[in-house]
Amino acid sequence: MRGKVGRAALAIGLAMAILGFAPTVRASTLGYVAAGAGAFDFDHSRTTAAEGRVEYRFGQSLFFPFLKPLIGTYFTSQGSVYLYGGFRAELPVGPHILIVPMAAVGDYERGNGKNLGSHIEFKTGVEVDWVFDNGVRVGPLFDHVSNAGISKTNPGQENLLLMVSIPLDFIARRG
Repeated sequence: MRGKVGRAALAIGLAMAILGFAPTVRASTLGYVAAGAGAFDFDHSRTTAAEGRVEYRFGQSLFFPFLKPLIGTYFTSQGSVYLYGGFRAELPVGPHILIVPMAAVGDYERGNGKNLGSHIEFKTGVEVDWVFDNGVRVGPLFDHVSNAGISKTNPGQENLLLMVSIPLDFIARRG
């Protein structure tokens, strides 16, 4: 049930953005530096770990006007590291709320953490941000990481973080 509700909300948000029903939220053309902290595999107490994350979110789209690239890494208190690249969409809902679905692929190094079954892992998720007047964004991020069945072992895991995204033009104005 939980997956169906999430997919329906994502489909409605995408439709609103594509059809132009959503008012615009101020966006940086230079991109964003995003950082966050939270829980790796938060829904499994045996393998839960602290997680930190850093991303660069490009300000310009490459292929489609609504898809923007991102690169990033997360690291856990158990020594796991995931380096990834992918795409995100920015779907404004009112003047200060932004829904950001994203998908990425990357290399997972286990360290002393959870065995995800492969070095190649896929990440899909959504972030819901409050956008301040100066362009800074703050909000929770939920994502799922798995190898999509390319190996026999595919337990997957879920992350829950609080993210802060700072526009590079905001930093440039301060400097």
